[in-house]
Amino acid sequence: MSKIAVQRQFIQVHPNDNVVVAIVPAAQGTALPEPWQAITLQSDVPAGHKIAVCDLSAGDKIYKYGYSIGHATTAINAGQHVHSHNLKTSLSGQEKYQYQPDVSKAAGQTTSGNHPTFDGFERKNGRVGIRNEIWIINTVGCVNQAARRIAQLAEKQFTEMADAYVPLTHAFGCSQLGDDLSNTRKLLASLMQHANAGGVLVIGLGCENNQLKALLAEASGLDESRVEFFNSQQVEDEIEYGLQAVKRLLDKMQDDKRTPQPISKLTLGMKCGGSDGFSGLTANAVVGRMTDKLTAMGGRVILTETPEMFGAEQVLMNRAENEQVYQQIVTLVNDFKQYFIDNKQPIYENPSPGNKDGGLTTLEEKSLGAIQKGGQAIINQVIDYGEIAENSQGLTLLQGPGNDAVSSTALAAAGANIVLFTTGRGTPLGFPVPTIKISSNSTIAGKKPHWIDFNAGQVLDSDMTLDECAEQLMDYVIQVASGQKTNNEINDSREIAIWKNGVTL
Repeated sequence: MSKIAVQRQFIQVHPNDNVVVAIVPAAQGTALPEPWQAITLQSDVPAGHKIAVCDLSAGDKIYKYGYSIGHATTAINAGQHVHSHNLKTSLSGQEKYQYQPDVSKAAGQTTSGNHPTFDGFERKNGRVGIRNEIWIINTVGCVNQAARRIAQLAEKQFTEMADAYVPLTHAFGCSQLGDDLSNTRKLLASLMQHANAGGVLVIGLGCENNQLKALLAEASGLDESRVEFFNSQQVEDEIEYGLQAVKRLLDKMQDDKRTPQPISKLTLGMKCGGSDGFSGLTANAVVGRMTDKLTAMGGRVILTETPEMFGAEQVLMNRAENEQVYQQIVTLVNDFKQYFIDNKQPIYENPSPGNKDGGLTTLEEKSLGAIQKGGQAIINQVIDYGEIAENSQGLTLLQGPGNDAVSSTALAAAGANIVLFTTGRGTPLGFPVPTIKISSNSTIAGKKPHWIDFNAGQVLDSDMTLDECAEQLMDYVIQVASGQKTNNEINDSREIAIWKNGVTL
């Protein structure tokens, strides 16, 4: 659908749904719109929550987005509030999947015509950056303060010579073993190769498990002319040595200029955090249109948050480019479920309390809303945590948790120039790359303008279609890609977080 049928107070997302969603708080006795005008609400219903539009028996499936989001645990009358008290997930454990390609999808085919351009920095490896920054990356948390101090002094001494001086500090690298050490090393190595960094300074300590030499060897595609590195234990004054290294990098960056670049050179990462009952109807759906637009114009989109695919994974599997990719998606999903099982945690302990307050009841409902960010594009790549996505057209699935900081960092490491971050409840978090916060409702956009960059809630407040809203978002993305700062950049909110799931010595 190109347009949500706005009923001012209520939305039916898909014609086959047996619930509608309240756009605003609705009082007991309020009549539903046509064709359910004979039905009145049997209680007050908060905004974002669901209301039955027909009588349901215990065990009947509840449909939203055209798919089942669980089953009724008791009889539900038309007009009743549908939520945790009478709706339960139908998921149980390791689900069985089938390869059922949806060959009707035309998404993924390159469109012809005049595509938009942006002004970016072409790198030696053919990728294009949208910033020309110095990134300061440390091998271990012991040198966090040195990284921050070098960045602060560089900002004062070399203000106009780079777009920003960004210390990407973290707490890991020491006393790590196995998968934890591998995750840390892979993620940092991928960040070191990011196109938004015109130069990278890597600071080690010298005695850490994450040895500098091994980290550099992991970054196989690194432009060695744009990296400086040292171990702090081996120099007399690590701050002064670091500033000298920054100056050498700036000398190599002095001729870097923005030039017009085809939109196909852009890579976007898609993420949602603090979802509410509108996220799947507005912000995620608008971002899904962006996925379809960019991939059709030859660009790359990366989707992660594997546990937020649970309950909707078959929908994604049906969009696999071929059976090999389908099998990779099955492995991606089952490996994450096994991660829960190995740690003796329930697979379907989701949504969060904040999600439920916002109207989301089951994981199926949350996941079906979350995967809206992937639009209808064909999935042609599946990558592991810490890996870099292909520099080509298509939709990539990236292994990673739902945690905002961990998954957004992984999107940046995978090569996303920008993260499109949808939210219904708001968050000030930002990540190494420009992070466009997209609100699902106008209330949070008005309340937190210093967090929110784009309001997708306007599709509920007017006759604007999702496609029209996506066009506005595309225009804004191009402005950001060409140099306009996002709120996370203005607020200097640049975090990284690394996935830890093993033993610390």
